[in-house]
Amino acid sequence: MGRQVERAHELARLHVPGSPLVLFNVWDAGSARAVADAGARAIATGSHPVASAHGFEDGEKIPLDLVLANLERIVGAVDLPVTADLEAGYGASPEAVFETVTLALSSGVVGCNLEDRVLGSAELYPVEEQAARVRAARAAAQRFGVSCFVNARTDLFLVAPAEAHDEALVDAALERAVAWAAAGASGFFVPGLRAEALMARLCAGSPLPVNLFARPDGPPLARLAELGAARISHGPGPWRLAMRALADAARAAHEALPGLTVH
Repeated sequence: MGRQVERAHELARLHVPGSPLVLFNVWDAGSARAVADAGARAIATGSHPVASAHGFEDGEKIPLDLVLANLERIVGAVDLPVTADLEAGYGASPEAVFETVTLALSSGVVGCNLEDRVLGSAELYPVEEQAARVRAARAAAQRFGVSCFVNARTDLFLVAPAEAHDEALVDAALERAVAWAAAGASGFFVPGLRAEALMARLCAGSPLPVNLFARPDGPPLARLAELGAARISHGPGPWRLAMRALADAARAAHEALPGLTVH
């Protein structure tokens, strides 16, 4: 428990606006070790890669027991803080979120993502309803005795098309950030936001350190740092890179000897 408490404090210290924590998201113990050996300061899972690596679709289709067992192996494989993507908390009620976060902490993680999209829909939980779910995550951490970094995610910029991203939508996001900070969130994750000016405004106005998303067609990491990011996630990008490399290598092997079956 003492080491887990230390890792929790270490994860929180790594969130510095302008000098962000870069997370190259992993899906199992092997990928976690590879990322750790590459110089990572912390390890983060991504729900899409974890589900895909185990043969499931994203969206809490992978059983929670399997998610937790995978987290335990990841924590045991690296000497770094580990934060888990728990999607929408495996349950709509605050009580379900409390239970899920407690179980995740029992696996050894020190952080979690908790999103505000209603599972299986394009609807978002109302601000206060999601605040109650964030409070439940914080209560679970307090009961467990580890200052879990609760990264409260809004999907506002994912459900709205890019052409609809404007100052009003940033205001709506900041309303959520304020409410969730009061509820005990540690960070604010805004995937889908693309316009640099809006990123800068959100980072400047948020009471929580902001987690921006790295995209191949988006601003480089250095620019995201300049815009005020305290954390940069890569989401399913690393998984897709790895699977593309695997598929290319397999294709080359099968094409190396035309007409023969390569085992």
